[in-house]
Amino acid sequence: MKLSCLYAVVVALGFTPFGQAAANELDKSVAALRAVGGEGHGNIAAGRALQRLAKGGAGTLPALLAGMDGANPFAANYLRGAVEVIAGNTLAKGGELPLVELGEFLLNRSHDAKPRALAFELIRRVDAEAAEQLIPGLLGDPSVDLRREAVARLLGKAEGFLANAGNKPAAVLLYRQALDAARDLDQIKSISGALRELGRNVNLTRHFGFLVDWQMAGPFHNKDRAGFESVFGPEKNADLSASYDGIDGKVKWQRYSTGDEYGMVDFNKPYGDLKEVTGYAQTEFVSSIDRPAELRLGCKNAWKIWLNGELIFGRDEYHRGMRIDQYKLPVQLKKGGNTILVKACQNEQVEDWTVQWQFQLRVCDATGTGIHSGRKMNREVAAQ
Repeated sequence: MKLSCLYAVVVALGFTPFGQAAANELDKSVAALRAVGGEGHGNIAAGRALQRLAKGGAGTLPALLAGMDGANPFAANYLRGAVEVIAGNTLAKGGELPLVELGEFLLNRSHDAKPRALAFELIRRVDAEAAEQLIPGLLGDPSVDLRREAVARLLGKAEGFLANAGNKPAAVLLYRQALDAARDLDQIKSISGALRELGRNVNLTRHFGFLVDWQMAGPFHNKDRAGFESVFGPEKNADLSASYDGIDGKVKWQRYSTGDEYGMVDFNKPYGDLKEVTGYAQTEFVSSIDRPAELRLGCKNAWKIWLNGELIFGRDEYHRGMRIDQYKLPVQLKKGGNTILVKACQNEQVEDWTVQWQFQLRVCDATGTGIHSGRKMNREVAAQ
């Protein structure tokens, strides 16, 4: 957001607590906070701006929240600090926060997720009843944090139906609604567990949109961890009928399908528990339209990923933990077939916790809603 628009944002929200001169000073202070970067860049100016902002009234809160839109993580932390200081000072002096304006900011989904979630926190701090009334409308919210609130409310209602009335059909329907909206793993596990206890089937693989059908090629070397930068055959020619020079001779693509509920693709299964090796996996994702999407990867090995021959990103790290949606990679899918190629490198470590040579990948929208591949295109595959 352009800083010159901050005052206009506050006016548009119907809240005009200061004049143009004060608004200009506010713009300058927010600009100083937004200029903060890594390694201490801009910290001195930001500290002074924070002192000036701390003296301001609650009327500056909507503008500060708007200033968080598009801010880098360092700047966002400073702006959040300013919001919390001003809100805290206002309440400590017996003042009021601009609840209507905060609510309107929250409901405006053009703003970034984090400042909207902060606005909700402020509303709940001073008016729990108002916050409670807002929660049902957050069920399909693009902010995962806000969506979590609405999912938690549904879970509470479902548990209430079971505990007080023994109404299993109503509970099942509420759990299904919660599962469709849930994006956080702990909530998804809780919901799926409850549904299964009630005798219902749950397909978490489809819920997440994990990709389970692949072609694998390997192993190639990763001696001295050189495999990450080495360009092996699949990076030059990913045709499924091709063969390449691997560690022990020629290698070809082979089919691999995972039955893991969370889409784990395990190179150890076809190749064994190898060390200092590199493997490739590729799949085709069929999109019904041209559309933006996210590739969300979990991997504790060094990795690279390509979409339609274009390198999207890579990470040359090993065994530093793994989780669902560990890496979120914005991409543009084209209508029809989209080729996804993943490279995973295993290093030389031999401890038990370094055995894994695997990844999980799903395709979703920006909110984490799984996008499912259409019918596979007719492509020649290597003989098995």
